[in-house]
Amino acid sequence: MYFAALLARTEDGWEASDTELDDVETLSDLAELAREASPEDDTVLVLIEQEDAWFGVVRIDGEDDPRIYVSDAAAAARSSYGEILLTDELLGREPGDDIPDLDSLDLDGTEDGESESDGDEDDSSAAADAVPHSPVGDTEILDDLGVSEKELRALDADDALGTIAEALGASEVLETVR
Repeated sequence: MYFAALLARTEDGWEASDTELDDVETLSDLAELAREASPEDDTVLVLIEQEDAWFGVVRIDGEDDPRIYVSDAAAAARSSYGEILLTDELLGREPGDDIPDLDSLDLDGTEDGESESDGDEDDSSAAADAVPHSPVGDTEILDDLGVSEKELRALDADDALGTIAEALGASEVLETVR
């Protein structure tokens, strides 16, 4: 189960709105959606979670490039919403790197009489290592809002968004859209 919400900082505090990500295909689409939530170019946070698996925070400050934090890149990579956040830059890859898709490889060990220890192992391990089972992104994304890097890294996926909203003073407004 997924949950996504926008938190927009205004003069009066934080305003929350739930958001539908079905029409969002790229990070640019997500940033545009967030900017529409704050016509004054204030800070907007997009909070996304997949229950008990991973969470992500995208921060938009006016026209600046989005800042992203994902709690578990490998878990997010298996999610259509997570794939939006996992850009080549975030994963430390050059755009267009051709990392083989494990689903497209025939790795049963019988191809062309090669054993598993012949060259194919390097390709499959490179693909597996491409998305780490760890946090990726800007760990200082919420420092100035009251959530330190250490606190962010320590959050569990099952209660992260509530903890973040509480630190921001926005837990009540987030609960109204949950």
